[in-house]
Amino acid sequence: MKNFIITTILFAVTMLSATAQVDTVQKPKPLKIRHAEPLYMDLIRDLGARKGEKEWNVGYGVEGHKDYTVNHSFVEYEFSPVNRLGLEVELPFSFYRSAQAQEGAALPRNRVEGLKLAAQYTFLVSEKQQMSMAAGYMHEFRTHSFYSMNHGRGMLKGNSVSPFFIVAKKWGSRINTMIYTGPEWEFTPEESKSELFYQVNASMHYVLPSGNFVGVEINDEASATSRHTVIRPQMKLVLASNLALGLVTGIPTNFRNDGMSFMARIIFEPKRIQK
Repeated sequence: MKNFIITTILFAVTMLSATAQVDTVQKPKPLKIRHAEPLYMDLIRDLGARKGEKEWNVGYGVEGHKDYTVNHSFVEYEFSPVNRLGLEVELPFSFYRSAQAQEGAALPRNRVEGLKLAAQYTFLVSEKQQMSMAAGYMHEFRTHSFYSMNHGRGMLKGNSVSPFFIVAKKWGSRINTMIYTGPEWEFTPEESKSELFYQVNASMHYVLPSGNFVGVEINDEASATSRHTVIRPQMKLVLASNLALGLVTGIPTNFRNDGMSFMARIIFEPKRIQK
């Protein structure tokens, strides 16, 4: 009887130990290829995002036009509730200053551009080809200017919807290329107006072992009446394991109405709590 009790206790301890070991064994993380992310037309989350990833972006930029200068700022929050799915909330602001010597020149009014909500899903991660593909959707609730809201207009001016497609590939260990493309519809109900734009954003980056990179991004947007192409040389500086600074210069291909621009972006990834 004594031997039976001892054997039973040893068996129970062994089973509990085995169960604890099984519980502590972590499941292998899903495959993710580290692609260089453009700094101007950035992604909703990294391609192949893993559950629990989070990121804050805060940015400021200055953009020149023929009749005015616009100061942009924005705050973005990105997160991944499940593997390969990225979600984003963005709040962009615009403040305008006349470039004309005379007072009273017409220019857009200061505003919160709107509230942007977006989702992106990586449906292909190929280790053999070093390639990732994703599709997504962005919806922006566009708002009236502060002036219009103060003079009796409602907050909501219209909506923008934009489905998009992304394909990225690594060439060796340093060269990264990416194409981000898709249409965008802008709806302004009170003006009974809708506009269709199509954008193609291509980028190429050279990534150093430290994570710093230099590269160029080309943003092309076309509608039925106009086309704008901007070349954006850029660099990313890794300041810490979870903090980076992005610097972007914009050079338009047509200086008739558009001028040079500059943007800085702070990228912060909160450290994940290990459970």
